[in-house]
Amino acid sequence: MSNSAADLARIPQTLWAARGRHTGPDAPDVLRRTLRKHKESGDLDDFAEPPASDDSPGHDHVFEARWRPDGAATVRARLTLVPRRDRQDGHEWTLIAEAEAPWEDAWPSPATLFWPEDGATDAADGAWDHHPSVAGLRFRQVNALPEDDKEMRRRLRDAARDAWCVNLVVHEAMTPDEQGRLPLARLLPAGLRHRVVEHRAAPQQLRAVNWALKDLGVEVPRGGAVLLPPDPAPDGYDAERYRVRSVFLDGSEPVELLTLLRDFAALPRPFPQGAEEALTDLRENWTLMTLQEQLERERGLVAMYADALDAMTKSRDLWRDAAEQAHQALAAYRDTPAPADLPHPRQRAGGRTPSPLQQLTRTFERLKFASRAAQPVPAAEGDATDSAGLADGAPQTP
Repeated sequence: MSNSAADLARIPQTLWAARGRHTGPDAPDVLRRTLRKHKESGDLDDFAEPPASDDSPGHDHVFEARWRPDGAATVRARLTLVPRRDRQDGHEWTLIAEAEAPWEDAWPSPATLFWPEDGATDAADGAWDHHPSVAGLRFRQVNALPEDDKEMRRRLRDAARDAWCVNLVVHEAMTPDEQGRLPLARLLPAGLRHRVVEHRAAPQQLRAVNWALKDLGVEVPRGGAVLLPPDPAPDGYDAERYRVRSVFLDGSEPVELLTLLRDFAALPRPFPQGAEEALTDLRENWTLMTLQEQLERERGLVAMYADALDAMTKSRDLWRDAAEQAHQALAAYRDTPAPADLPHPRQRAGGRTPSPLQQLTRTFERLKFASRAAQPVPAAEGDATDSAGLADGAPQTP
């Protein structure tokens, strides 16, 4: 397991990222209904369903939404929905949201602006809060660890590899009451609630769970909790720092644990696998623009094309001047009569007046040097045709 991420790109503080799995057959319809509902209520400024990119299969779906959680900073979010082709159990989804200001955990969770807050609108719709790669795990719920020691070890190891999630392991010192069996994630801020996977070890599983955690380099105290390091671990992660010795499962708020969860989620960390590509897709293929954003984008394109045209024009002028000089030297060489008797090589070397052939050679040398110094931008097909015409002795006016 790698614990160093010094050479990897860091997640910006303006970014919120999550990944999960929807188990129902009609995930696109669930998303459309939820987005429409939030737009009608004013929670969203707008949403759209642009076509998937050219390199994506035709049955992938993309959804965009824009909102202002504090009335000022705009959030742009993009959800990509991909059917699971290896098995018949719904879709995998990736959600990337980027704000104009550092992300605040008190802001609404982007997950519940795309998906229903209660997990599903009805039983036939399925649930969207399943772990994307580890079967049996869900966000916002208590996930009891398996009774089999090897299966427990496999589950914790696979869950820790997924850097999209925050994995919390809690050991029950005694059998909790009804309030204690509720998930601790419900007490977290909205922006963090749907990124935490809570694993619960029964009172008799303390030795087994610490055996399963040995490969990860952490240990859960009796009746306490520990945060699992993702792979690679974020800068500043310390196993001793991110564990709590006592967690009372009586319905009260575990202040120390919630504070550690917020601190852990705020650590500088590298992009999980696929997140950097999803962010690039959000920035480069965004379609849900306001009129002002469309105007600024068109102005940027005009400026870019103007710079390219100016570079092409300068390149063409350099080649035209060099071609004219070459034509002049060639014409002078053709008009000069050949001498009757060629002088001795020493006499030619001592002469001061260069011959037309020497002038032509020097002109081509200057042409070669000018082309290397200018490094012209590759011209379009039309400009290449013009240059070919100039070289044939028919200079054209741009």
